Amino acid sequence: MDVFQLLQLLFTDYTLRTVALGTAVLGIVSGVLGCYAVLRRQALLGDAMSHAALPGIVFAFLITGVREQLILLIGAALAGWFAAFIVISVVRMTRLKEDSALGIVLSVFFGFGMVLLSFAQKQPDAAQAGLSTFLFGQAASLVVRDVITMATIGAVALLLVGMFWKEFKLLSFDPEFGASQGFPIRLLDITMTSLIVVAIVIGLQTVGVILMSAMLVAPAAAARQWTDRLSLMVLLAAVFGATAGVAGALISTTARGLSTGPTIVLSISVIVLISMLFAPNRGLVWNWARHQRNRRRLRLDAVLQDLYALAQQHDHADHAHTTEVLRVMNERRGGVRRTLNELVARGLVQQMGHETWILTAAGLHQVRQLANAGLSSIDVADSGVDGQLDGTLKQAGVK
Repeated sequence: MDVFQLLQLLFTDYTLRTVALGTAVLGIVSGVLGCYAVLRRQALLGDAMSHAALPGIVFAFLITGVREQLILLIGAALAGWFAAFIVISVVRMTRLKEDSALGIVLSVFFGFGMVLLSFAQKQPDAAQAGLSTFLFGQAASLVVRDVITMATIGAVALLLVGMFWKEFKLLSFDPEFGASQGFPIRLLDITMTSLIVVAIVIGLQTVGVILMSAMLVAPAAAARQWTDRLSLMVLLAAVFGATAGVAGALISTTARGLSTGPTIVLSISVIVLISMLFAPNRGLVWNWARHQRNRRRLRLDAVLQDLYALAQQHDHADHAHTTEVLRVMNERRGGVRRTLNELVARGLVQQMGHETWILTAAGLHQVRQLANAGLSSIDVADSGVDGQLDGTLKQAGVK
C-alpha cells in the first residue's frame, strides 16, 4: 500500500480516522505537558502516576458498576494525583531519595491495581469485560465520543499552560528565584502535576498504563535535542507526538495483528533515535562531524606552525622541509601526508621537490593570524623569517 492509498484510507475509513484523531490529540497534549516533566527532571514521576492509574480505574468501576470512559478517567486521575502526592510527601518528610519513593509507589499501586483487576474480573456480571485493555491500551475501541472527551480535557489543559506560560517557565528553570519574588511555587507545582496527570489519563485507553510514560517523555526528549527555546520545544514535542500517533494508527491498520499502542510508542522511539543522531548541535552524528572537523583544523594549523618553526631554526629560511621531519614533529597526531596534501590544495603549502615542503605567502598569513589570535605559541613579531620567505617566494613566483 503506497502513501496515496494510506492517505485516502485515512480520510475515508471511519474507524481509522477516529483512531488517528484520538492518537493525534494524545500526542499533542502529552508532548506539550511532557516538556515540563522532562525539564523538571520528573520523567519517572509520570511513569509512577501512569501505573498508579490502574487501581483508580478498577475502583471507579467497582464503585459505580459501569464502564463509562469519563468515570474511569476520573478514577484514574484521582489515583494518579494521589500517587504523585505520596511521592512528593515521602521525599519531603523522609530521607528517601525521589527514585526510591517512585519505585515504591509504582510497584505498590500497580500491584494493588492488578489485585483489584483480578477481583473485578471474577464478578458474575459481564460489565467488567475490557478493563484489562487499560494495561496496554486498545485504540481501536475509540469512538467519536471518546475523542471529543479527550480533546475537551486536553484543550483545557493546554489553555491553562498558555495562561500560566511565564509562571510554568519560571517553575521549570528557577523555582527558588520565583519563590523569592513571591510567586506561589507550591501551588504552581501542584497545578503542573495535575496537568501531567491529565495528560496521562487521556492516553490510558489508547496506549495503556504501562506504555503511557513513553508518550509523556519521548516527544519532549526528542524536541529537546533540536532547540534550547521552550516555546519551540513545546511546539516540536506536539508535532512529534501527533506524528507518532497518526503513524502508529496507520501502521497498525496496514499490518494486521499489531496493536496501536505499541506501534505508537515504536514510532515515537524512531523519532527520538533520529533526533539523538542528527539534531544540530546535540545529535551524535553532528557532534562526531564537528569533532572530526575540529581535529582536521588542528592538524592543519599544527603542520603550518611546524613548517614556520623549522624555517625559524634553519640558516636559510627558504629551505624546504621533508615529510619525515614533519612526521616526527606530529607523531601523536598522524596523517601528516594527508594534511600536507590538503594544505597544498588550499594554497597554504607548496611542494618544492620529492617529499619536501615550504610555506606559501597565504600560509605565512595564516600563521600570523593564528599568532595574533593567541592560538599559536610561535613568536612572529621579531622574526626575520617572514621577510626572507616573502622574498624567496616572490623570486620563485609563489603567491
